[in-house]
Amino acid sequence: MGSFSIWHWLIVLLVVVVIFGTKKLRNIGSDLGGAVRGFKEGMKGADEVAEADAAKAPAPQVTTAKRADGNTVDVEAKTKS
Repeated sequence: MGSFSIWHWLIVLLVVVVIFGTKKLRNIGSDLGGAVRGFKEGMKGADEVAEADAAKAPAPQVTTAKRADGNTVDVEAKTKS
């Protein structure tokens, strides 16, 4: 009672293909892959998903242009006179 040889596995594979057909086997494979992918995303957790979403968002743009109107507050501290 040893292990099966390669010929035994090839015959089993041939019988499975004949019974189910290649289209159904392809659908089963894609469904299985989607389930594994969903499981991995579920295991990440909410914190890692939020961090990944934040990493994808573009950083806000900072401008250094100065305005000429009097309502603008300068970032340099000024002494009172």
